[in-house]
Amino acid sequence: MTTAYIVDAVRTAGGRRGGRLAGVHPVDLLAQSLDAVVGRSGIDPAAIDDVVTGCVSQAGEQGGQVGRMGVLASKLLPQSTPAVSIDRQCGSSQQAIQFAAQAVMSGTQDAVIASGVESMTRVPMGSNMTLHMKEGLGHYMSPGVQEKYPNIQFSQFMGAEMIANKHGFSKDDLDAFAFESHQRAIAATKAGAFDSEVVPIEIETPEGAEMHTIDEGIRFDATLEGIAGVKLISPEGKITAASASQICDGSSAVLVVSEAALKRHNLTPMARIHNLTVTAGDPVIMLEEPLFATDKALERAGLKIGDIDLYEVNEAFASVPMAWLKHTGADPEKLNVHGGAIALGHPLGASGTKLMATMVHALHRHGKKYGLQTMCEGGGVANVTIIERV
Repeated sequence: MTTAYIVDAVRTAGGRRGGRLAGVHPVDLLAQSLDAVVGRSGIDPAAIDDVVTGCVSQAGEQGGQVGRMGVLASKLLPQSTPAVSIDRQCGSSQQAIQFAAQAVMSGTQDAVIASGVESMTRVPMGSNMTLHMKEGLGHYMSPGVQEKYPNIQFSQFMGAEMIANKHGFSKDDLDAFAFESHQRAIAATKAGAFDSEVVPIEIETPEGAEMHTIDEGIRFDATLEGIAGVKLISPEGKITAASASQICDGSSAVLVVSEAALKRHNLTPMARIHNLTVTAGDPVIMLEEPLFATDKALERAGLKIGDIDLYEVNEAFASVPMAWLKHTGADPEKLNVHGGAIALGHPLGASGTKLMATMVHALHRHGKKYGLQTMCEGGGVANVTIIERV
């Protein structure tokens, strides 16, 4: 079987809802990440066999097959470049990486860009469902689903609360994890750890044009007391907006190629893709599946959790990576070493390739070998991708 390599991985700095990236159309935001990963790698743009784009709210400005629109807006990719848009909820662009790798490993394609985009400002979360519901055009919970899950509401927030209760986490525990996410993101930003992965985006401000290069969600003045003082989302719960991922605008891209493409285009790989896993479980508690998907991925890869040097576990809510740590026995010092979505933001469909960009560059920065990335996803699904630095 052909080996799949990551040549480069890039992301935009996150933009807060209504913030610095709010004026950028998501298609153009995506195009800039596509251009960056092509331009930085040095590959002939005409050699790209496909572009796989993750996007969750595929409606409005993200409708019309957003991946293909991103190619058409690109300054480097020719219009002959195919593209497809996929939705595996929060894991959409991590699945894009896995589809790209599978295409390369099968020998059917040699160079594929996995990418993702989400402007949560311009296409609000869930608007692809709620706008139809408001117009009386139906509900995604079909009679068949309701028969199997009567009187059940599929809610990621409720799932996160269920995980906190199941694993015995207090509000103080969640707040402390959230504070640490900001502290790690602050330290990484000040140290220039993100410089190699971030695509500068030109934006208009009241002071004129400038480049957006720093994640807008980081609270550089964060204190544990301030986080602890944020109002509970549910009076009976433990989670606040401060211990949940931030709504975010952003895009990201990863170039995946075969060994033949490496030689043909004189490319230098950053990592080899070691394992691809996806599993599904309980759609009600929903966000717990990364725990069990990680077990399966490690078994299939012939590795133990201690063999992995860096982990990226998406911080959809603090309770998710905390439960993952407890279940796997992983070293917390290896987890989200440059901060996570609580500080950096979670641009839904862009988060999979965003986390991969951070993990690949972190492996090189810290001189580590193996990285494992996992993501909780709506419906009780989880992806796990294991890579090896080269």
